[in-house]
Amino acid sequence: MNLAYIPSPSTGVIELGPIPLRGYAFCIIIGVFVAVWFGNKRWIARGGKAGTVADIAVWAVPFGLVGGRLYHVITDYQLYFSDGEDWVDAFKIWEGGLGIWGAIALGAVGAWIGCRRRGIPLPAWADALAPGIAFAQAIGRWGNWFNQELYGKPTDLPWAVKISEGANRVEGTYHPTFLYESLWCVGVALLVIWADRRFKLGHGRAFALYVAAYCAGRGWIEYMRVDEAHHVLGLRLNVWTAIVVFVLAVTYIVISAKKRPGREEIVEPDAARSGEDSGKDASSQDTPAEDSAIEDSSAEDSAAGTPGAGGTGTEATETESDGSPQKADRS
Repeated sequence: MNLAYIPSPSTGVIELGPIPLRGYAFCIIIGVFVAVWFGNKRWIARGGKAGTVADIAVWAVPFGLVGGRLYHVITDYQLYFSDGEDWVDAFKIWEGGLGIWGAIALGAVGAWIGCRRRGIPLPAWADALAPGIAFAQAIGRWGNWFNQELYGKPTDLPWAVKISEGANRVEGTYHPTFLYESLWCVGVALLVIWADRRFKLGHGRAFALYVAAYCAGRGWIEYMRVDEAHHVLGLRLNVWTAIVVFVLAVTYIVISAKKRPGREEIVEPDAARSGEDSGKDASSQDTPAEDSAIEDSSAEDSAAGTPGAGGTGTEATETESDGSPQKADRS
């Protein structure tokens, strides 16, 4: 008998009057806010404008949610379109079921649209957002804890998660794969932050590092899960997806580093122009002071050449032999 374990919530929904607060949706929302907030800080540090990340996220997040849901429904179609199942449940996103592969793929399409509208490079924006996405995933995985889903094989380890009796699940203690993936995502975020500072990653390489590192962890975590999944050559479909995406991400890092080394000088042209205009304004503000100094100097020179009250001093003009006045030469 396992005396130490992680208890599961008795319910994944908190009724706040007529409004149901679902733990799964709550975790997703918090994750999105964290990703945008942290991405905004990194974007500003790269020379971008505050608010740009959020503006593009308005496009990326809805696309990502649709993509994540589509991937889940397509790869687990039997849960919605088999005999005895209600296809309407495919739209009940609050009950769980988002595929990260589809979320990133279609979310990138939305981000591309947003970046095109703002005239900024998508790779630079993705680099700024990469660790924030990993943190968002770490938070979002706790939504699976609220729904008592995506756990691993039975175990007596003290950090096992206790699953209660329910539809398609048997009471017992299991590997908390949601916790493993959450911790792994935190590690991925820290790795990307460190590598970006150390190697000045640019042109999408920070994002590619996030993808590769996540896939490396998702492969072994996916292998531990016991929920139903399609298998190809003895491996779960998501394991194959992780392997393929990992290879693509590493390949991109290698090729990109050779073709476009270093980091982008300017990530947002509007912000760069604003900085130049501010510099010009500062320079123009110095001009009146300089002009004032010149005027004061001229005034002193004029005073030195003008007769005083006592009639002393040097005449500013001299009279030629024919009587016409001539300006004194002060060169």
